[in-house]
Amino acid sequence: MQQVIDLRSDTVTKPTGAMWQAMHKAPVGDDVFGEDPGLNKLEERVAALFGMEAGVFVPSGTMGNQIGLKVLTQPADEVVIDENAHIFNSEGAAGGLISGIQLRPLPGTRGILNAEQVASAIRSKNDWDPRTTVIALENTANMGGGTCYPVETIREIYKLARSNDLALHMDGARIWNAAVACGLDLKEYGRYCDTLSVCFSKGLGAPVGSMILGSSKLMKHARRYRKLLGGGMRQAGMLAAAADHALDEHIDRLADDHRRARLLAEALAESPFFSVNPDHVETNILLFRVRNGDTDHALNWFSQHGIAMIPFGPGIIRATFHLHISDKELDKTINTARNYTGS
Repeated sequence: MQQVIDLRSDTVTKPTGAMWQAMHKAPVGDDVFGEDPGLNKLEERVAALFGMEAGVFVPSGTMGNQIGLKVLTQPADEVVIDENAHIFNSEGAAGGLISGIQLRPLPGTRGILNAEQVASAIRSKNDWDPRTTVIALENTANMGGGTCYPVETIREIYKLARSNDLALHMDGARIWNAAVACGLDLKEYGRYCDTLSVCFSKGLGAPVGSMILGSSKLMKHARRYRKLLGGGMRQAGMLAAAADHALDEHIDRLADDHRRARLLAEALAESPFFSVNPDHVETNILLFRVRNGDTDHALNWFSQHGIAMIPFGPGIIRATFHLHISDKELDKTINTARNYTGS
């Protein structure tokens, strides 16, 4: 049976042998009672990494984002966001259902907003206007092709938020990739966020889990909302051990994923059948265009050669690198792309 080179997402990773061992040895307790020692330790560790006061472990990034918005808003508030953001496109309109808020999408550049754009979207104080209360950023920007928010831009938006009495939430599902790519300490992100959601089950390779970070006061509310949304867990120390191991072993290696994504982009750029700008490949996500728009044919070609990717918009394919993709798999993918003859 042909082994598949799975480039569909970095969510397809499975625990390594060392991670399984860490999970097996993990002490456990009832987290709803606050008695899981591994999970308590992980929440303290991650909060410290970002220079924030507290964290709450949650099952998914979507729950982390929605809890972040919940603790920062009241019903009928408005959140300024990029039009391609995960919160706007891939969380089932949960903000309206859970928090009674509306999102105001703006057309960023590859998923990145600037302070001038955000400033133009802040509502006035008229009674008939929605009340702008939160600016939400995604770092890295998935639909932008793994784009990193420049820290200078984050700082400018943060200053704008503070001058207008707004909060800043960051969807940092792949913030580890951004930190590695930009060479930044994680505290450089935490200092500008009121709430920050981070994920352990993408590039870091843990099987389950994210965390929402913020002030101790906000995280007290977050823990209650986690329970209300069905996210209260019991003996979750095994999941905490997986995330803890990932933090120890799988952050620095993200640079290899970034390198491989760039090398594939450079090979695709040489093909007459594909279009991509390698300079736009900043992290582990590569978006490339099929010149004649026939993504089905191209995807089938790769699939026939044991390579799985996904469609990502009209004429666009996404390839995402992760810890299960080595240079050997990269070489096969590059050779397959070079041998493509179009439809």
